[in-house]
This record gives sequence, C-alpha cells and structure tokens, in this order.
Amino acid sequence: MSKPKLMIQDKVPEAWIDYNGHMNDAEYVRAFSWAVDAFMNSIGITEDYRNKKQYTIYTMETHVCYLDEMKLDERFEVHMYVIDYDAKRAHLFFELYGENGKRAATSEQMLMGIDQSTGKASPFAEEIYSHVKELAAKHTPIEKPKEVGRVIGVRKKK
Repeated sequence: MSKPKLMIQDKVPEAWIDYNGHMNDAEYVRAFSWAVDAFMNSIGITEDYRNKKQYTIYTMETHVCYLDEMKLDERFEVHMYVIDYDAKRAHLFFELYGENGKRAATSEQMLMGIDQSTGKASPFAEEIYSHVKELAAKHTPIEKPKEVGRVIGVRKKK
C-alpha cells in the first residue's frame, strides 16, 4: 500500500472517557471529524477560504469500525487514504492508531463540496481540485483496506 497521510496527533482527554473506563464511541467520531478538518485545510478549504468563497465540505456518509479500546491520556494519530474522488466528492478512509501502533478504529467517509450560498452540491474550484488530485496521487492505497465498502448486518446461519 502507499503511505497514508498523517492528519492529527493528540492524546485522549479525561472528558472523552466513559462509564466503561475507555474512550467513548462518539469521541472516535470527533477525532475523525478533526481529521476531516485537517483534510479540508490541506486542500485549501481553510476558514478564510470558506468565509470568502462561501464554499465548504459536508460529510455525506460515514462508517466507523471500533477495533480496540483507547485509554485516558493515550497518545493517538489519525492517518488518511484517498480511496477515490471526482469533481465534487472525496471518498476517504481514516485510521486511528493508539500507542505502540495499535489500530483502534477506522472511518470510511464520503465528503461533498457545498456552495454555502445555495446549500447545494458544487464542484471543487480548480485550485482545490488540484490539491485533491495531488493527495490522491500520494495517498491512495494499492489495495483497499478490508473495512472499505463494508455492509452492516446480522449474518444468518445456514
């Protein structure tokens, strides 16, 4: 596989710990949301750009797999792959790693460019699209991670 892009590094704060003594499921989603913000900044959709151009990205769909527990003060990183993209969408895959390389969660996401003045889907500006293509060239996996495209359901025994 090609190398994923490091999006964020942090540690699990006390506020993220739940009654089971580990990171609450919603906080994994928060960490992935921060990684989406980092993705937006990396392609040029900064706060200033959003304000001036009235353009942003919305998350259209997400699928999270919880693989291992994260504990209080545990350091973590979120890495990203570009699975696919087109003129107004980015299909991304994030991995959250804990200490000692522990793969704790994944998040597959479909993001879409949005014209904030109309609230409708809108293609990326050329300078944004070129950054998306550049990221994809460097950070698209040769083989899709096994969690990409999963369907949730109860398997029936035969």
